[in-house]
Amino acid sequence: MLAPYSFQLFANPNAGTPGIVVLPAGGFRRAKAEITSWPGYAPTPLRDLPKIAQAAGVGVVRLKDEAPRFGLGSFKALGGAYAVANLLRDELARRGVALSASSADLLAGTWREATAGITVTSATDGNHGRSVAWGAQRFGCRAVIFVHETVSQSRIDAIAAYGAEVRVVPGTYDDAVRETDRMAKAEGWQVVSDTSWPGYTEVPRDVMQGYRLMADEALDQWELPSPTHVFIQGGVGGAAASVSVQMRARISPAPALVVVEPEHASCLLASAETGALTAVPGNLDTLMAGLACGEPSLLAWQELDRAAAAFMAIPDVAAVDCMKLLAKQGIVAGESGVAGLAGFLLAAADPAARETLGLGPDSRVLLFNTEGATDPALYEQLVGHPAG
Repeated sequence: MLAPYSFQLFANPNAGTPGIVVLPAGGFRRAKAEITSWPGYAPTPLRDLPKIAQAAGVGVVRLKDEAPRFGLGSFKALGGAYAVANLLRDELARRGVALSASSADLLAGTWREATAGITVTSATDGNHGRSVAWGAQRFGCRAVIFVHETVSQSRIDAIAAYGAEVRVVPGTYDDAVRETDRMAKAEGWQVVSDTSWPGYTEVPRDVMQGYRLMADEALDQWELPSPTHVFIQGGVGGAAASVSVQMRARISPAPALVVVEPEHASCLLASAETGALTAVPGNLDTLMAGLACGEPSLLAWQELDRAAAAFMAIPDVAAVDCMKLLAKQGIVAGESGVAGLAGFLLAAADPAARETLGLGPDSRVLLFNTEGATDPALYEQLVGHPAG
């Protein structure tokens, strides 16, 4: 269904080795209870793709479609906003304002006078910043969001629409992460990042616990027997690691998890090849803006290093073809949202990759459309017609 584009596939030699618990079960139970209580919560659809399954020579392909999530257009709504709520509760307790504030209190504006004096900040390619800004507006604090210079005006405007101040930083996403950290330390702001590094893990852990909900919903919606394979996009690795944890928590043996990245921003594949956290240099030039990340998240890597079956790097043109393919089936998917589908189709069409990954006529494949048309102008340019 795709042209035979070149791609990289690296089977993980560490897959299945024991490791630390990155996302404790209790943390997910709290995240699930919290997020499912919010106004507007509803599980996103799991879409069956029988024509794609038949063409790819597998038994079942289903796509968890995150485009409708809370009206924000991506799965990121599950993570950033949840972390903002947790951070505000902790900060109110630390200041002695409220020892046990609930999100309902925050939504009602009970502690608005105190939360208005708290600033949260983050770096983003677009979707995470939108979630943090939405959470800040919803729960009553200020947000300052840093974006790198190639983030589109449409994505900047979408963040600002939730009342956040948006600052543009020269360089890449990783430069924006560093500037966010610097300004937060200088101004006393609270960083709500979806990536983690030594000494900064608790907030990103909350973000990832929120992400687990989309995988949990997908398994609730899945008709038995369980998936045998999961293809999930990379970025810094937070979404992939969250899905991995939830698959292992609910299915034994867990499905083979394949992490898919843009060929010019494949920091997770590079880390797997070297056996250690590895940054990818350069301008990270890719259409898949949400995956244009050069440095893996520490927490994510602690999971994926031992739990991912394989890592892939794919060209941008494969993602564009998949956007068009889904559009013909009435599914709106952004350029970052289709990376898993693109990786799957490329691997399914390649005999060596099929053998490496164990893909066959009985395989049952779970995919995630992690974003809709979060940049409507770019979507129309790439697909040839507006989303809708």
